[in-house]
Amino acid sequence: MAVAAAHCSCSRSLQSLSSSLSPTRRGAITRRVSMWPSPAPRSVKSVHRLLRHLPRRFSSAADSAFFPSSSVAEKYSSATDNSPSSLASPLEGSGDEISSTDISISEIPLEQNQKGGSNQLKKRVLVGLGIGFAAGGVVVAGGWVFTAAMAAVVLAGSREFFELVRSRRIADGMAPPPRYVSRVCSVICSLMPIFTLYYGHMDVSVTFSAFIIAVAVMLQRGNPRFAHMASAVFGLFYCGYLPSFWIKLRCGLAAPALNTDIGKYWPVLLGGRAHWTVGLVATLISISSIIAADSFAFLGGRAFGKTPLTNISPKKTLEGAFAGLLGCVVVTVLLSKILCWPNSLLSALAYGVLNFAGSIFGDLLESLIKRDAGVKDSGSLIPGHGGILDRVDSYVFTGALSYSFVKVMLPLFGL
Repeated sequence: MAVAAAHCSCSRSLQSLSSSLSPTRRGAITRRVSMWPSPAPRSVKSVHRLLRHLPRRFSSAADSAFFPSSSVAEKYSSATDNSPSSLASPLEGSGDEISSTDISISEIPLEQNQKGGSNQLKKRVLVGLGIGFAAGGVVVAGGWVFTAAMAAVVLAGSREFFELVRSRRIADGMAPPPRYVSRVCSVICSLMPIFTLYYGHMDVSVTFSAFIIAVAVMLQRGNPRFAHMASAVFGLFYCGYLPSFWIKLRCGLAAPALNTDIGKYWPVLLGGRAHWTVGLVATLISISSIIAADSFAFLGGRAFGKTPLTNISPKKTLEGAFAGLLGCVVVTVLLSKILCWPNSLLSALAYGVLNFAGSIFGDLLESLIKRDAGVKDSGSLIPGHGGILDRVDSYVFTGALSYSFVKVMLPLFGL
């Protein structure tokens, strides 16, 4: 009698629980429950223990409340057809056994997620190291090698930028330029570093490029709009004009860094002492300080981050920003002592703060563009890192600020 009462109580509980589910899920659970054999005699205490676990098994994400997989249900069904008397009932055993089975099953996707996250982090680190070593070699080589690499990066970055502008969420508020105009603008952006290396300045090339874009927008079919020109000209400024300052910084400042000791041991076949110019030293320090700022900001935010920095990027914290500033300044000062440029501690501190300001502002601006576009990454060109803009956003404004520091602030203030 006690077993029959417990069995009725279990059925009523199952009916009340299934009534709160959708018809599709209710039908799936009913079919699976129908494959259960009749429960073997057991104590009412164990039945109540099982019922205590049932509400935790019913969730919106799991229809297989009783059987973790269809193979288990088939096992019970085939065993029932062959020898009903020899089959152990699902209600046999203690509730602890069911809980341990549940735990072992739920741990499988967690372990898989952890393994996948570890592999993703490993890929990200390896790809980042490869990019870092390649970028270091390109910067040291300078000249046409550095300019060609910059032109390729600018071309890929400008294409990603116009794809973001063409996304639905941005296009709802601002009309993107026609596709052929954005392609012409991407080509012009990639040519700007080459013009900068050849002519040494950008005023004529930028003005002429803006004129070409304006003519292309106004001559398009249909109804030209000012928003088309605004987005195209900003892309010209953001993706072409600003990155070209790295060419002016690396290749334009050709004065030898006489106090840099590493130049004494540089091979003559690779340029000798004259190869180590102020532009090369300033570029190496700037890039290294940006890498340090990003790394320290990430680690500091993970360890101590509590206060949001801005609504543009909720993951960035004030504590992470202070850690990034500290790392950027420390690396700048250390490299200034090693490379003997800038000469004074005050100038090294100012250079570090300026690099950090350009780095975080470029990062936030790219985050603003991605937020309005409704995407997480600007692209998928770099494995584990996203797109080109995701990796170079911190460098877009920093080249112009570093060049201004060397050309204006050092002579003007005598730092």
